This record gives sequence, structure tokens and C-alpha cells, in this order.
Amino acid sequence: MKKWNFYTTNEIKPLGWLKRQLEIQAEGLSGNLDKIWPDIKNSAWIGGDKEGWERVPYWLDGFIPLAYLLENEDMIARAKKYIDAIISFQKPDGWICPCTDEERKTYDTWAVQLITKTLTVYYQCSKDERIPDVIYRVLKNYYEMLKGGEIRLFDWGNARWFECFIAINFIYERCGEEWLKDLAKILKEQGMDYNKTVSLWERPLNRWRFDTHIVNMGMMLKSEAVSHDILGIEYTDNAEYLHEILKKYNGTPVGLFTGDECLSGLSPIQGTELCAVAEQMYSYEILYACTGDKKWAERLETLAFNALPATISDDMWTHQYDQMSNQIACKKFPGKPIFRTNWQESHLFGLEPNFGCCTANFNQAWPKFALSAFMHNGDTVINALPVPSELDADGKHIKIETNYPFENSFRYAVEAENAFTFIIRIPSFAENLTVNGEKAEGEISFEISAGEKLEINISFDVTPHFESRPHDLSTVKCGSLVFSLPIKFEKTMLEYERDSVERKFPYCDYELSPLSDWNYGYCGEKLEITRNGVSDIPFSSENPPVTIKAEVCKINWGLEDGYEDVCAKIPESREPVSDTESINLYPYGCAKLRMTELPMIKNC
Repeated sequence: MKKWNFYTTNEIKPLGWLKRQLEIQAEGLSGNLDKIWPDIKNSAWIGGDKEGWERVPYWLDGFIPLAYLLENEDMIARAKKYIDAIISFQKPDGWICPCTDEERKTYDTWAVQLITKTLTVYYQCSKDERIPDVIYRVLKNYYEMLKGGEIRLFDWGNARWFECFIAINFIYERCGEEWLKDLAKILKEQGMDYNKTVSLWERPLNRWRFDTHIVNMGMMLKSEAVSHDILGIEYTDNAEYLHEILKKYNGTPVGLFTGDECLSGLSPIQGTELCAVAEQMYSYEILYACTGDKKWAERLETLAFNALPATISDDMWTHQYDQMSNQIACKKFPGKPIFRTNWQESHLFGLEPNFGCCTANFNQAWPKFALSAFMHNGDTVINALPVPSELDADGKHIKIETNYPFENSFRYAVEAENAFTFIIRIPSFAENLTVNGEKAEGEISFEISAGEKLEINISFDVTPHFESRPHDLSTVKCGSLVFSLPIKFEKTMLEYERDSVERKFPYCDYELSPLSDWNYGYCGEKLEITRNGVSDIPFSSENPPVTIKAEVCKINWGLEDGYEDVCAKIPESREPVSDTESINLYPYGCAKLRMTELPMIKNC
């Protein structure tokens, strides 16, 4: 049932602010981890003595498409160096992960699933004809060991069994051999059934579990989409059922589910792990491609334009492990952290706060988002994400000039060597839609003739508005952007070495301390939007591209019991203690310290 197919890095190129965002990423941690971080630089995957499990595959999963999207020859060569080293260590029987033969039974084969996915990405970018055979032999060996009982899925491999289907589907499309269907069945049979765990999602537990782990939650949403075809079962949109339960009991204003590190309820002072942002985005990309249902594209935009930039520094050299909706400080907890199963430093901006998985894994988010701008099916092309980009594939050339989501006008230049149908997805929140000056509604479709050149100008309005949140709080949203009350801050740089891993500028750690008041509530529903233009840093914490003026007053909000740097989950009082004032709200992704869920004050 595949509705849409993805294009490759040879066919899509980012433009405008999106290209600049990818350039910042390449100039930051993503583009330099192999130079500075031992777990990449000296990984066992390339013959070193450091981590030989998920971190190199995670990093390459984003570094590879980033390199090819930017056409960066140095990065492309460095990616090839890693791939060459990895495949040079493949055993004659197909095993590829860096462990001894004796260790295979105790080696969590989540790494097998991940490296085959990463190798698939590499082939799609490089067209290196060695790769399909490498993946084939890895999967055949995996199948034989699972079928023969030499190994079984456990822990992460059990929780993430569906991740292997990216590579299984890729190889099956090339060779169609029946053993791949058998492998798919074994993985599903031995893998976790998340439908049997939903009762655990309704109430947060201060206990670490695979079946409530937030990254597993983000990944598993795509499980039916990637597996139903090869398993020969009907697609039921089970992801929507699971999504609604997660949202009801753990939802955040920016489309995430709380998880620090496991599901954490509806509190605005609980966090969400950055890996979950990247994986939830990828799931939504797969779900939209599978179904064509615009809800997944809109949910993807909300994550990409809010949750992703919020938890990474402007220069993309540092990131948080956990982000919070109401985050008044990012300072190391001197005692018990507010997080349910994470450590004292999880919300600092740094090289590898808490765990280094996010250091490696966040790299996939922006490149794969960029690759989802256009999709196709036969002679039909859809602009799934209306971000600045360019498509050149199969005699079809389409260029979009826009500053969306900060502005809502779009100029399309279309040239066709061959006839095709061109569809433009219009967000459900679009108002007063016009196409070439004429009023329109819903999805836009054009029949493009061979040899035709066409310019399409589209614009629509979006209205800022309040949305209700749990605990009688409210948040401001405008289109795909969520807005927060920003808190000015000062940074304290922390340079040190721990476990032979050095933190030094620019990849040191930072604490963020508040310099402005945060104890506000909204006074009335008047909201006034101002568009400022996109700077050299698209989601700048100093020069936001758009702001919304709101009326607020101070209240006695209070601190969470036992903490000096965490606001109370719910305000202690909703009575005003100041006059009404106007304040500029920032996009959530621009506000590193912020209050996102505030009360409405009735008597201010």
C-alpha cells in the first residue's frame, strides 16, 4: 500500500533557510564528531577500541544524507572512509557487527538492524553497488542465526524489531526471495507487541522500562507502515490508535510525548529525550509516505519547527538530552533531578549530556526532513513539505522559494520535459488560500504538459490562537509554530574531561541561568503577529524570524517543591501581582529558556 516514494539526495536539494540550517549542522557537531568524539573517532566499527554498537551507525544515518544534500566532497569522502572500514570487517558468513564470534549470543542485535538501515541510506545517496550485496549477506546471516536458534531478540533488538524492515524491504524489492518474508515473520514474532503495553502509558512510573521508553515510542509508530506489506497483512492505521493514547496521557504542546527517559505524563516540567524527536520525525515521514494522510505531514512540521531546534544550540555544537515545555533554567541539579529516570545534567546544553546516543542520533532529523519535501508515485509528484527546496528528477524540475513556516507565501517555478501531475499539500490551518491571485480551497493539483514552463504563486493566512493544555493552562500556536514566553539567560561554560572524553569550546557544556522574569499568566486573548525576516540563523534565540505580542501579568507561580531552578508544575496562585504588560512571544524553537504553558488570568 505505498502511497508515495521518497526521492534521493541526487534529486532534492535544500534552498534558503533550510539549506542554511543544514550548513550550520555541518559546521557543528554533526560535521565534526569523527574528529573530536572518541566513540566515533576510535569506534570499534572501524577497528578502534571505543563503542562498537549504535553510535557510529546512528551518526552515519544523518551524516551521510547531510553530506550529499550539501554536496560536500570532504564529508562525502569521510563517510565513504567509514563505510569502507565497516564493510571490510564483514565476516565470510555475513556478520558485520564488531564483536567476536563467541560474543554474538550476548550482543544485542539492535545494532544489526541499525547498520543495515544506515547502509541502505548510504546506497540511496551514493549508489555504491557494493552495498546491496553487503546488506543481503548481513540479513541472510541474521535470518539463519535467528531461524536456527543461535540468537534471539532481546532488550533493544526486541523493542525495535521493525527497524530492520527498512533494509528488508529494500533487498526484497531487488531480489524478491522468500526467506526475507520468513525473516520478517521471525522478527515480528520475537519482537515486542506495543498494543499489549498501552495500559502502562496511562500513568508515569519512576521506573525504567523498554515498553515505556520514549525513543522506542517514537520509533514504533511506523512499525505497521514498514512491515505490513512484506508480512502480507492489511494496514489498519494502528499508529493513529497508539498516537492518540500517547498524546492523551503524555502529550506536549509541540507534538512530542514526555519521556525523561520513559513516559512521564502531562507535566510541563518533565522532559523529552532528543533521540525521540529525531525518531518521531522519521516515523511521521514514513507514515505520510505510506498513507498520504496529511495529519502525519502536519505533525512532522510541528516537531521539526519547534521541538527540534529548541533542544539544540544556535550553532548546533551542543544539545540537550531532555527538553521541557516550561524550562526556566538549565543548571545541574545538586540533588535528585526532576527527571524520572535521567540524571542531573540531562537538560544542560553540551556534548553528551546524560547519554551520548542523542549526540550521534540527532543528526538524522534535519537531513531526512529535507528529503521529505517532495515525494512521487509514477507520474505524480507531491510537494509534501512546502519548505525552500528544489527537485530535479525524471525530467521534472520544481523550485520553491519561500520562508515558510515564518511566512506563508510560496513561488513555484516548474519546468517539465515529460507530462506529470503536480500536487501541493496545503495545511489544514491555511486561511484565505489564493493560487495565482484566485481564491482556492484544499489540496492543489496541476496537470503539467511536456515542455511546459509554469509559475505558481500561492499564499494563505494563519491566525495565532490559544490552545488549551492540561491543568487549566494554555499555549499559543500559529500554523505549525508554537510560541513561548522567552526568558533571557546567561551561559556558564563548563570545560572538563570525564571518562577520557574532553569537553572544550565549542563542544563544551553550558548551564543556562535566567536573567528575566518568567512568572506570568496571559491576560485576555489578544495576539498580534510581527514578521521580522529570517536571519543567518533561522531559529535564532536572539533574532527570531517571527514574534507574537501578548498581554500578560505576573503571578505568584512558585517553584516545584524541593527545587530552586524548576517552576512549579501548576501555579501556586492565579491572582495578578502586577499591572498588565505587553510581551513578545518567541517561536518555541528559538526560546532556549521558556514558559510555554501558562494560565489565563481572568481578573487582570
